[in-house]
Amino acid sequence: MIPFLAALVALACAAASARRVWFAANATVLHPAQVERVIAGSGREETLARLRAVVSAERDAEWERDLLGALAAPAAARVALVNEQMTELDYRIQRWSRVPRVCASIASSFAFMLATLVLREGLSDATDLSGDLGELLVRGLVGDAFTVAAMGMIGTAFCIAAQQEAKKIAKDRVAAADRLVAVLEDAAAPEG
Repeated sequence: MIPFLAALVALACAAASARRVWFAANATVLHPAQVERVIAGSGREETLARLRAVVSAERDAEWERDLLGALAAPAAARVALVNEQMTELDYRIQRWSRVPRVCASIASSFAFMLATLVLREGLSDATDLSGDLGELLVRGLVGDAFTVAAMGMIGTAFCIAAQQEAKKIAKDRVAAADRLVAVLEDAAAPEG
């Protein structure tokens, strides 16, 4: 029962960490780098028109629609509205950012606690033995404790890897969004 519980906690922590990676990778419906490629080489007026066409085809492209709305606002409010959209994007990208670290801690701590319980249970059952440590090893108590601890370490390793991947994805997504907004602001600025 205890190894199953250790595996369950490690799996739950890994799933939560994978969800964090999903949030970072899917902060918006359209990836800013892909949108930038779609509108690349377009003229000033054509740039916004092409983006509007792409966004109108995507039902769930809320952030992109809000960004286009901010770019269409009067010049006095445009900067504030675009910054609001960038803050919204940052929130979406950073959603659950602490979860993998917390899950790594939970997976390892819980596994060590369960491994200790396995050893304690084995030692309390070993009172009828002559007290030889070799007999405990033969009974597999130490092996069971290592198995439980290993499950926690596997969960921890996955959580750490997920955290690193989410950081990389988030950094790339923010940089692509900054480039896209710069292109769109240039296209939306009045000629002169």
